[in-house]
Amino acid sequence: MPRILFHDKIISMDSLSEKIVPENLAGEFNKLYGSGKDAVRVFASPARINIIGEHIDYNGGNVFPAAIDRFLYVAVRKRSDTRITYRDVKFPGVYSFNIREGLAYKKENDYANYLNGIVSILKRRGCVFPCGFDVLIGSNIPPAGGISSSSALECGFAYALSEIFGFGISRKDIALIGQQSEHEFMNVKCGIMDQFIIATAKKDTAELLDCATLGFEYVPLVLDDCRFVVMNTQKKRQLTDSKYNERRAQCEQALAILHAAKIPLTSAGKYANTKDIPDLCSLTPKQLDECKSVFPNETIFKRARHCVTENERVGKAADALKAGNLAALGALLKASHASLRDDYEVTGVELDTLADAANAESSCIGARMTGAGFGGCAIALVKNSGTEEFIDSVQRAYVKAIGYEAAFFTCTTADGVREIETARR
Repeated sequence: MPRILFHDKIISMDSLSEKIVPENLAGEFNKLYGSGKDAVRVFASPARINIIGEHIDYNGGNVFPAAIDRFLYVAVRKRSDTRITYRDVKFPGVYSFNIREGLAYKKENDYANYLNGIVSILKRRGCVFPCGFDVLIGSNIPPAGGISSSSALECGFAYALSEIFGFGISRKDIALIGQQSEHEFMNVKCGIMDQFIIATAKKDTAELLDCATLGFEYVPLVLDDCRFVVMNTQKKRQLTDSKYNERRAQCEQALAILHAAKIPLTSAGKYANTKDIPDLCSLTPKQLDECKSVFPNETIFKRARHCVTENERVGKAADALKAGNLAALGALLKASHASLRDDYEVTGVELDTLADAANAESSCIGARMTGAGFGGCAIALVKNSGTEEFIDSVQRAYVKAIGYEAAFFTCTTADGVREIETARR
């Protein structure tokens, strides 16, 4: 299928007709819902890539994500009654509920479960809805693709409700509400990274986030003559159907083992005894090596080793970017993928094929999986002058190994969730 450059992204020709244009969303809203006395308000919520720092946001580590210019849009308008109605531009079906009634997870409600989870959390926090509302969702983010379409939905919707009803919720709390909804409503024990970057991102930066304290630093994302290419395996993946929760449980087991062992630590670090560490990423790689003998099996130790070594790589990656050392950053991306493949075991043949094919290209500085894994996306830092040849070559290798095409697009940075239109009624 032919590909062209469109708004700095390489896409397939036939996907142009499927692209959501936010300026048209309010008009589509009125076609579906009719006119109303209140304005249709439209909010944009970005996707994200995680440059490095995978599967450690729920282990107290540092992560290094950036929001990118793929967006989910939420068009919303108040109603005069207490009904809630959800529609999506690309997916059939209408979901309707009553704001006065309790909302519970039901499999048949599909994406509406994410929205109902947010409403439930807001009501529990004391937010009062004087009326219902209509919603239309449109997204240019690949679903279940590893660049956080679900968190974009949660944060975009939560921010939209806060704005139209005047709740005044901070961006930090928007992120925490999204995470709480995932935990309690969707039964996915995710970390905070995805929601936090989507809520707080600034264009032209990456965000160095301490997931233990939620302290963060904006780091200018200066890539000189390079850019990030997102490579989608196009393998369907759902976190609730994957081993994501299993990996989190294994990390909790590793931490419990260290607490119970009460091992004095001789290597330099913040803590002198394993009984005192609040999370796995409080250890250095040398300190973890001191404790290897207390682990009952190699698998649990490997899970912990990924966490502490990945946390160290994040700090080095931020330093490399600040120093303009893209070669060092690329080496860290490769090491991260190897750790996710060998120690954390969340890559799989599709992601490994993409990363290996990308890293074999001379135009590629470094590549790794991004997101939860088990399918989804990888990212590659690629020289601008070699982008099209890079994509063609990696695509050929992927089709040969996997049997179907991957999808590719280049990206730039973006701001966090924001309102983009208020004019249409």
